[in-house]
Amino acid sequence: MNIGEIFNVNNRLTGSIATRTIDLPRIGLRKVMSENEKAPVYEILALNVARRWVQIGALWEAVSKRTGEVFLAGNIDDPSLPEPMPIALFPADHGGYMVAWRRDTMRSDFGGGMGVSRTNYDDRGPRDQDGFGGSTAGANGELTGAGAPFGEEDPF
Repeated sequence: MNIGEIFNVNNRLTGSIATRTIDLPRIGLRKVMSENEKAPVYEILALNVARRWVQIGALWEAVSKRTGEVFLAGNIDDPSLPEPMPIALFPADHGGYMVAWRRDTMRSDFGGGMGVSRTNYDDRGPRDQDGFGGSTAGANGELTGAGAPFGEEDPF
């Protein structure tokens, strides 16, 4: 089900996502610069009620096993949501993306959920968190690194 659209305007990927209970009228995709092969391709940013950009998710490149089509897959997450919302972004003719909500599907040959996990734990304990790097908290608790203030209105 399509829930939004991202446009490429002046080399910035911006758009909106809306469902019956979620309205994100201004979101953006910020390219992640990392040499870690497990790092996401984009961070998903949204304006909060104080009009500050905050990260609400990340996207990784994926390939359809059926068609070979390349797309982006990831989650939108926020403490106000009961669980992360899995999404996929498919290239659109206008140079941006169509945003589709996707429900995790069960695959018996893998013994569980397919796609992005809804939890960071399984029967063996905490899952590997590689690809996200270290903490964004500095020695005095200040925000550093990827989440630090940008000094400009559009951080992507």
